[in-house]
Amino acid sequence: MKHFTRLSDVKKPQKLLKNALKLKQDPLASQKLGKNKTILLLFFNPSLRTRISSEKAALNLGMSCIVYDASQGWKLEFEQGAVMNIDRAEHIREAAGVISQYADIIGIRTFPSLTDREKDYADAILYQFQEYASVPIVSLESATRHPLQSLADWMTIEEFRKKKKKPKVVLSWAPHPKALPQAVSNSFLEWMKVADVDLMVTNPEGYDLSPEFTAGIPIEHDQRKAFEGADFIYTKNWSSFEQYGQRLEVPEDWTITPDKMKLTDKAYFMHCLPVRRNVVVADKVIDSKRSLVLHQANNRTYAAQAVMQEILKSL
Repeated sequence: MKHFTRLSDVKKPQKLLKNALKLKQDPLASQKLGKNKTILLLFFNPSLRTRISSEKAALNLGMSCIVYDASQGWKLEFEQGAVMNIDRAEHIREAAGVISQYADIIGIRTFPSLTDREKDYADAILYQFQEYASVPIVSLESATRHPLQSLADWMTIEEFRKKKKKPKVVLSWAPHPKALPQAVSNSFLEWMKVADVDLMVTNPEGYDLSPEFTAGIPIEHDQRKAFEGADFIYTKNWSSFEQYGQRLEVPEDWTITPDKMKLTDKAYFMHCLPVRRNVVVADKVIDSKRSLVLHQANNRTYAAQAVMQEILKSL
């Protein structure tokens, strides 16, 4: 594996999943693999789980880890042919080239603007780093995808599924006071398509995700109907794709409540965190024994470690 930015970068996703689950049982088994190697984690946006779990994963593999807050450094220019006479002091061509000399792997986290759909869905920052860097790139979340989160989510479903049953997994929209990216939801659907699950999306009218990610997946605009018989409820807010970046008014209550969870087949509740309690989900749901949010967060380390391990083997 040369880069890790989306599902298509992985030749054998099921094998990567098995490796992540295996690493969880013995996280320090491959410490020699990363000896004398360095990963640089570059954050254009804030992070808690991604930053800490990725750093821990690198240390588990014996790597050195450098964390750089890009918002505190030189402003980067990403336009080709730009006349840099305003506030951007360094171009992506030089920045990516320089960082490549300091690290064996580069991890990058960036968010969308939520104002220009075409530009956001081109994922220009991530892919220009990939173009101009001379070392492997790992996405720590981009404008359109969050593959490390998706791998950790897949691990969690695999651990808690009823082995004799193909689980019904429902991705449910939930309310939020801010307009949020579609990356986690997009990526979750992309990865669940190769998992052994029955997948469904439920969201209000006007909140359908990009057809690129929902193709072949049933979309139900009646949340209660979608929840019937579900084994896993994965909850996430996202802004409108069609009316890009907008937070549309929704007359119905889409908060995940105990009453709605009773419609399921004793489903587990999942969320990538952070979560707005009693807005996205009721306390009684997230604090219940069927909540997997802390398991998901824990699996972030082993998902990242499995990815880094595969890349290190190819260096």
